[in-house]
This record gives sequence, C-alpha cells and structure tokens, in this order.
Amino acid sequence: MINRRTFLSALLAAAGQQLLGSPAGAAAVPSAAPLRVAVISDLNHSYGTIGYDPPILKAVRQIIALKPDIVLCTGDMIAGQRTSPKLKKDRLESMWHSFFQTVVQPLAKAGIPLAAAPGNHDASASPGFQLERDVFGRQWQQNRDALSLLPGSSYPFYYAFTLKDVLFVSLDVTVTSPMPAAQKTWLTTVLTNADKYRARIVFGHIPFAPLTVGRERSFLRDKDLEPLLTDTNVSVYLSGHQHGFYPFYHNKLYCVGQAAIGSGPRRLIGTSRRSPRAFTLMEIAPDGTLDIHAWTGPDFTEILQRSTLPEHITTGGMTIFRDDLKK
Repeated sequence: MINRRTFLSALLAAAGQQLLGSPAGAAAVPSAAPLRVAVISDLNHSYGTIGYDPPILKAVRQIIALKPDIVLCTGDMIAGQRTSPKLKKDRLESMWHSFFQTVVQPLAKAGIPLAAAPGNHDASASPGFQLERDVFGRQWQQNRDALSLLPGSSYPFYYAFTLKDVLFVSLDVTVTSPMPAAQKTWLTTVLTNADKYRARIVFGHIPFAPLTVGRERSFLRDKDLEPLLTDTNVSVYLSGHQHGFYPFYHNKLYCVGQAAIGSGPRRLIGTSRRSPRAFTLMEIAPDGTLDIHAWTGPDFTEILQRSTLPEHITTGGMTIFRDDLKK
C-alpha cells in the first residue's frame, strides 16, 4: 500500500518548488532516512542514434540534485533492434559509449550507482538480435557498478542485489512470451523467504498490462509470473516500454509504468494528450511503505499530479486501477 508522506515538501523545497498542503492526519515521517530510488526508462531516439536529446541531460542533472541512493533503468537505453540494415558491432559500441558518457558517468561522479534491466532496443530476445545481446552483455560487464549481487545472478540480463536491507531484482523480459524456465527457477529461489527485506523491488522492461495507445498488445503473457510476484509479497513491479507514467494495481500486484525520458511519449489509453517526459522518484520508508511520484516539466522539477491520470484503464477486456483508487 502507498503511504502519502510529507517528505515531498522537503524534496520540492530542495528543487526550488512548493508543494501545496498535505493530507490531514498524515503520518509523521520516521526519524530514520528512507531509501530514495530514481527510475528512468526509454531514453532512446531513432534507430542507430548516437547521442541524446537535451531533456536527457536535464533529467540526469535533476536526479543528481535529488540525491537518490540508486538509479534503476527499466530498459531501452540505446536505439537498437533495427531490422534492416542491421546495426553493426562498432555502431552498437559507439551507442553504448554515448550512454555511459551521458548518463552513467555523471551519476557515478555524484556517487550514485545505476542498475539497468535490458529493453527490447538494448538486447532483444527476439530472433536475429544475438549480436545486440552479446554487445549489451560485454558493455555492462565492463562498466558494472559495485552491486552486491546475489547467488545465481546472470548479470547483466537478470540479477538481484541488496541495498540497505531492500531487495532489488532485475528481470530479462524483452519479449511478451513466457519467461524461460531457468530464469523463473532462479527468480523463485530469490523471492522465496525474502520477507527479511523491508521491501522487494522487481523491475523489467515489459509490463503486465497495456497502458498506452499503440502498445495495446505489448504486455507480458506469462500466467505464472504475476502470481509468483504476488505470492512472495513483492512491493512493486516497475516497467518501461509503454512510454507513459501510470501507477496501478493489476489484480493484487502493485505496478508502476514509467514515462519515457527519450523520444516517443505516448497517450495513455482513454486520454487525448501524450504523456509528458518524466522520471520516477520512489522513497522506501523504514517500515517498507512506498511513496512514488513522477517528476516532469521542462527541467523535471515538477511533480505530476495523480489527478491528471485516468482513474482506470480498460482495454481488451482488462481493467487496471490507478493506485490511489484501488478498493
């Protein structure tokens, strides 16, 4: 469940903004500092592009100003997956060099590690993109942050690590088909008896439900995966790919779809305007409760109000509910 905490006032003040009011009777902020996690997604531009738009640079600067403990990325960091002509190894390596130089190095200089899940444009498991997966693997092995990986991790494709008694699990979900048995067996082992952690954060590229126009059929079709996350008390599943921020419940699983900070923001289903570029900031309180908001605006200094998001999204016989309205 989400606990709307007043710490956002302090965050906004630090960013030079004002938060008007807070819920009556809101719980007091614990004395211990929460764990602060920024989430970025879908930074890529057109196929084969080297370099990043100015909004990417602004987002990185604002994230650094907010001083998170870690940044997660839910995929699509480079613009791979071109079918014809296929991207060659040297081009892919140049694209990754630009990503590390633009995003990872400024964060590292500020003492902020980045943990990334592969996206379909980074390391698609679809046939024909093995070179892109190979380059992805080598690039992240060479540029790996000092993460405390758990046994059985297959970094950088799927892996788990801990940070300040929070469990983080990155999934290799770049296609909509069911997860391979080896990854699912590993995931089951990691999540079983994981209640000792104050929160269990799982992140991957493909979501469990469609969120945006044009991506209505692009969601995970794995009948066993969602029950596994629910039964093991996963706190939240963070996804990308849909290019629209939406925090929601799918059945009993709490999910947050990320906005794109790169090109191609999309309209949430049932709405008329494109979702704004945004990154997500999540705070994990000492008792494990979460507070999650998207930061948007020209300089990513404004909090996206939930009231601007649809109360529910219905498509293909499936309905999901905005997180603050789930009964």
